Amino acid sequence: MDDGRHDAYAVTRHALHGVAELLLAGPQHRRSGTIRLRVTPGGFGTVAEPELRVEGLDLVSPRSRVAMDGVTYADLGAALGLAAGAPQDLYSDGSGAALADVVRLDPDATRALATALATGDAALHRLDPTQPPVLWPEHFDVGISLDEVNYGVSSGDGYLPEPYAYVGPWRPRTGGFWSAPFGAARPLAELGQNDADAVLAFFHEGRRRAAEAT
Repeated sequence: MDDGRHDAYAVTRHALHGVAELLLAGPQHRRSGTIRLRVTPGGFGTVAEPELRVEGLDLVSPRSRVAMDGVTYADLGAALGLAAGAPQDLYSDGSGAALADVVRLDPDATRALATALATGDAALHRLDPTQPPVLWPEHFDVGISLDEVNYGVSSGDGYLPEPYAYVGPWRPRTGGFWSAPFGAARPLAELGQNDADAVLAFFHEGRRRAAEAT
């Protein structure tokens, strides 16, 4: 990404991470006892009550659709009748977003993030069709665990500020493939942007290498 696109993506990713935590995972945990989210067409959503999803630039419930850009998290929650706020006492990391913050979304960056998550979700479904991928609100990544190895796609974070695929064995491995602190990582731009086949191939390579090192 060039600097302008990178900045727009970083702002958008932070804003949507906040939406995932404060408006989806937090209210869902308080009502239904789970923070797990899922990838949905054009964005992501809850897996239990309250039924909510991000679709493009909008936050959608069964009864209403609210534009998110330029609105605070608190006002978005009030518009949808939500007890907004992050999940309590479950993790120490997260988006760092506050209820009074204003959501800022770039349309192109919003689409890029949604497409990255959808690419990861599609590859993970093919890697193991028996378990649904989970979008975790803490790190804003979609993933599964299989044979004591984590597989997924991150929307970006402090390690790499753009979407990337990762393979993270529970027990550290050594060697050139394992170049990240948590295992192995590849930017989606290197794998072939939005190419679920390439992401799946990376997962299979990671699975093979993890098995060889046991």
